[in-house]
Amino acid sequence: MLDVDKGTRVGLSTAKTPHLIIAIMLLALAGHAFNAAAQTDTNLYSFGSSPNDGAAPEAGLVQASDGNFYGTTYFGGTSNKGTVFRFNPSGTYTTLYSFAATDGNFPKATLVQGSDGNFYGTTYHGGTSGNGTVFRISPSGTYTTLYSFVGPPNDGEWPEAGLVQGSDGNFYGTTYYGGTSTNCGPLGCGTVFRISPGGTYTNLYSFAGSPNDGANPKATLVQGADGNFYGTTFKGGTNCLSCGPGTVFRISPSGSETNLHSFFGSANFATNDGSLPEAGLVQGSDGNLYGTASVGGQRGWGTLFRINPSGTYTSLYSFLGYPNDGAYPDAGLVQGSDGNFYGTTGGGGTSDNGIVFWISPSGTYTTLYSFVASDDETTEPYGTLVQGRDGNFYGTAIQGGTSNDGTVFKLTFPLNPPPNQISGIQLAGINVVFNIPSVAGETYQLQYRNSLTSGAWSNVLGASISNSIGALLTLTNFVDTSQPQGFYRFAITP
Repeated sequence: MLDVDKGTRVGLSTAKTPHLIIAIMLLALAGHAFNAAAQTDTNLYSFGSSPNDGAAPEAGLVQASDGNFYGTTYFGGTSNKGTVFRFNPSGTYTTLYSFAATDGNFPKATLVQGSDGNFYGTTYHGGTSGNGTVFRISPSGTYTTLYSFVGPPNDGEWPEAGLVQGSDGNFYGTTYYGGTSTNCGPLGCGTVFRISPGGTYTNLYSFAGSPNDGANPKATLVQGADGNFYGTTFKGGTNCLSCGPGTVFRISPSGSETNLHSFFGSANFATNDGSLPEAGLVQGSDGNLYGTASVGGQRGWGTLFRINPSGTYTSLYSFLGYPNDGAYPDAGLVQGSDGNFYGTTGGGGTSDNGIVFWISPSGTYTTLYSFVASDDETTEPYGTLVQGRDGNFYGTAIQGGTSNDGTVFKLTFPLNPPPNQISGIQLAGINVVFNIPSVAGETYQLQYRNSLTSGAWSNVLGASISNSIGALLTLTNFVDTSQPQGFYRFAITP
């Protein structure tokens, strides 16, 4: 999984004085402003291009340790029950597996690569009871069904969400229906489960629904820095008892569950709160959790929100809908290497086919791109984006492309460095080490001078990184100058 807490570690060989620390905190980063017209959308693959190809990918992608991207389609394949596929960043596509009537059917969720190198996922239907499965597949396509869901009253059924591998090596997930509660009807209110890489399965929690609990989780969990798992439920909660617009919850690895927030939703526009969250959460580098609600907000077109692990909730943005803004954010967010969050909506934009947007942790929002309907264009992107190692964003759409069976696409645009560039300063021997977010595609040049008010800035020899990929960079002051006081900055160019 791509680490989103990126930085540039720079060692400065100079004297350790209080003046130097103050000077370092005043560093300037000279760069370019974001150009909203500079982004490009490239259709890498159109599903349905060949016989037995996949179709309608509802899930996002994962970039594996081999550099390739892996994903699933809901339809298509030899039995029209979905596929697992692989493609490289240049667009070479391979169908790895076609689901059949005898195993899982209709996968909705993003895969996760386990620590063993294999991929793990869920199917919405299929298995021995027809209630969905958990499966493992190797990068070469060797497929194993690990578990078949049985359904209520003692088990979950119909998992829409993918899996997350916990720090204990087990995988954790949710099912939309099933469990012990009958508050949501005979199908149940959904569950949280744990499964080992070998298939040992435990039902951790059964949701009870309104008025005291969430119900029917659609989204993949995220493990927080505190070791607990965080997620959303599509329904349930303490507000709007007849409709239950959803919740944010926390659950421990042992199954102790806490409702952190109950959405108010469209029943009360005055709250500006969202409703019916379909996507999971992402924990930002600041420790807060960020997510989307598919509807609700000021105009009912959905919201973006922030919540901390203890439950303090903030609505960051309400979508305004067609034609100038997005609508219905069904997908989750990804934190880019610049510290901002990127996402898509399934509707809205200039053609009402969805948009790409970014939002800062404080709520500054920009529409980056509007999808349009054409023979080779992407429409209705439902899967969460992933930032590749090359700095570009990759995603899927359930419609569009040459056969209108969906696409894999790449988004390229300059990223916005956050306002506070320096995120940390630390002394290490005679060096000063500080963190600066790196942005893919940009060149970083460390510069110095002896005075903050006069003199020319000089490049530090050997301390330049060209075409950064947004990963962890290491720059050191090779000039090895020791002086009472020095001032440094980075010049950043596209």
